[in-house]
Amino acid sequence: MALTVSQGFDIFLERLTPLQSERDAKARHRLSVETSLKGSTRFGVQLFRETGSFTHGTGIRNHCDVDLLVSMSGSQPTSDTTLNWVKDALKASFPATAVEIRRPTVVVRFAGGVEQWEILPGFRTSSQSETPIYDIPGPASGWMSSAPTAHLDYVNSTNQQVGVVGGTKKLARLAKAWKYYNRVPISSFYLEMRAAQYMAAQKSFSAALYFCGYLEWLDRMDLVDMNDPMGKAGRFSACSSVATRTLALSNLHTAATRARKVVTAEQSGNGQSAFDYLGLLFGGQFPKR
Repeated sequence: MALTVSQGFDIFLERLTPLQSERDAKARHRLSVETSLKGSTRFGVQLFRETGSFTHGTGIRNHCDVDLLVSMSGSQPTSDTTLNWVKDALKASFPATAVEIRRPTVVVRFAGGVEQWEILPGFRTSSQSETPIYDIPGPASGWMSSAPTAHLDYVNSTNQQVGVVGGTKKLARLAKAWKYYNRVPISSFYLEMRAAQYMAAQKSFSAALYFCGYLEWLDRMDLVDMNDPMGKAGRFSACSSVATRTLALSNLHTAATRARKVVTAEQSGNGQSAFDYLGLLFGGQFPKR
């Protein structure tokens, strides 16, 4: 029997979920990374905190880096100086490994990039009794506010709503898959937080219909900067520059159009056409019918 669109999405989402072996492999370098940074004479370390898609449960298989926030102590220099401090410390510890600044993080590519870490330096600006808020490097320059634990709480809370349990993280994973398979220059964090915001207003979840609605919603808003839904940090942007935003908007409009054609084809009983458009939508990675 030919796959239905719903069955296709179930298979696709299972394929997108990182394997435990991938998680284990990426975790192997944590101690050496932490030891390297603790050994720096240029800055002190208060704590390490894993953030990002692995922690949030929204990672994409083979596209899921380990994000490690380093809470630094001492006087706060410029964000450029801070990133260079982190890069120099890691490069000294791993001279044969590729280490580079890719704002807002320092990227370490172990095993030729198979095991990739993104190190995010931050200076805590909130008191110890309050929700942790950090100054982290901005996407282009300077500093911006971030509240990683509050953002994780927001994703988890919308993901557990009655009627849509699991829907937020599935939607975020689909959005990131679309981004990676089509090389769309949109922040994964932005896509995830918008997915949580979109699902916060929903009462049910259907992958094809809600992914279409989500893309059309982003398209209508022109990827405008997003206010922190928890009210803890500043606004965050979808793209790092005007040029990447222009490209992302073009990619998004095409994707929203294709997603609507998927829904229309499915509703009219033309399953093969729906799968054809899903193949285009996800860069040829969606299951074949």
